[in-house]
Amino acid sequence: MKLIPIYTWNKSLVTFNRRSGRLSKRPWFQGALLMVCVAVAMLLANLPFTREAYHGFLHTTFTMEMHSPNGVLDFAFPRDMTVEKFINDILMVIFFFTVGLEIRREVASGELSSLRKAMLPVIAAFGGVIFPALIYTAVNHGTAAASGWGIPTATDIAFAVCILSMLGPKVPASLKVFLTALAIADDLIAILVVALFYGGSIQLPLLLVALAVIAFTLLLRRLGEKSVFPYLLCAVVVWALFYYSGIHATMSGVVMAFLIPAKARYNKAQYFHKRNYYIRRVDEFDTLDDGEAFPNGPQKHCLRQLHHIAQGSMDMSYRVEHALSPWVNYLIMPVFALANAGVEITDLSYFNVFLRDAALGSVGMGVFFGLLLGKPVGITLLSWLAIRLKVGEMPAGANWGMFFAVACLGGIGFTMSIFVDTLSFSDLAPETMAHLRDAGKIAVLMGSVCSGLLGSLLVQAVHHFHSKSERA
Repeated sequence: MKLIPIYTWNKSLVTFNRRSGRLSKRPWFQGALLMVCVAVAMLLANLPFTREAYHGFLHTTFTMEMHSPNGVLDFAFPRDMTVEKFINDILMVIFFFTVGLEIRREVASGELSSLRKAMLPVIAAFGGVIFPALIYTAVNHGTAAASGWGIPTATDIAFAVCILSMLGPKVPASLKVFLTALAIADDLIAILVVALFYGGSIQLPLLLVALAVIAFTLLLRRLGEKSVFPYLLCAVVVWALFYYSGIHATMSGVVMAFLIPAKARYNKAQYFHKRNYYIRRVDEFDTLDDGEAFPNGPQKHCLRQLHHIAQGSMDMSYRVEHALSPWVNYLIMPVFALANAGVEITDLSYFNVFLRDAALGSVGMGVFFGLLLGKPVGITLLSWLAIRLKVGEMPAGANWGMFFAVACLGGIGFTMSIFVDTLSFSDLAPETMAHLRDAGKIAVLMGSVCSGLLGSLLVQAVHHFHSKSERA
């Protein structure tokens, strides 16, 4: 047997890392990774030799217990925690934290930073929430499934951007910006929906303590604290208090994201002064003979200081978001998909969105048509009203055909819709709740895939029609 030299393995590994790094930076990669995780979760939940292990692992409980000799300090934390709850109630807090940072950035200096910029995507986002909720309610009013109206109201920004990137120049850049801004506004509305309608019974004393910690965080920011550690410590405390107070713990991530300071440690003048000083010092320490290693010890110190100055010249919220984004995009979201998309198909009626029960209603019909029809109709209709009333402007280079096609991509619910589904129907019997949640997840996947396909086909058709008209 021929042995392969070690350096050949190293070279291959370096090449793989470079290619995988470039691949992960592709706009479509995150959406493709989530789809792979969905497929894997469905297989794990339905294959005979993995089904029990998959569900058993998700429902494994764990907790940390402390016992004192006199029993005064006995406590367990977190309470009734399973692997599935750990993912949905703890890991997803980090996801919502980054969503909050993104919303704050867009409000501060992005597509939602002025009334003129924000009006159309915000109004469109409300249309994309109201119409799916109305369709769902019309189908399920008076049934056990009625409380799931929030499921089809969300848009998944990762998948929407993924498909837009694959469509390339066929979609005007202004519409890509519009859909991104709409998805961000949609996320904010979905967060409010979860906070207001999908929490538990409120424990007022704990909530008051949480508000006191938030007030303390505001005081830290007012006093100019620029170290990230105190803010992250306060965020963990607020999460724990939210977790036990009845407000869904993921909301603590959003709240704390808006409290992270947006002011950099160094302003422009300070940055240039410090940068120029250390660059001069690097030149002064350049006493090495040719052929010797660079940098030497003093130069390494200067270069570390230059890196520190560059980091300090960016605001804390940007640095935190930049640090967390890879973990959220390539670990937390795939793990969430693996844990929540694995629906055991015990009944093919899950795929029949037209089936309706007098008592249970039809989660599938409400979610599927809410995403596929309610989203694009609501987005387009309210946008048309906003433009006609001159409170918004049509994105540059767009027409109503392409606008509706892009609005169809707003029906890709996936992450946020599945998350709302995991919170729905909690007041029902366990078996009924599990059945409705599973049906809702299947409908979310079907509605999201169909919305993506419909939007993509319409973009192709509208682009072809206009190209043909221009040639004629």
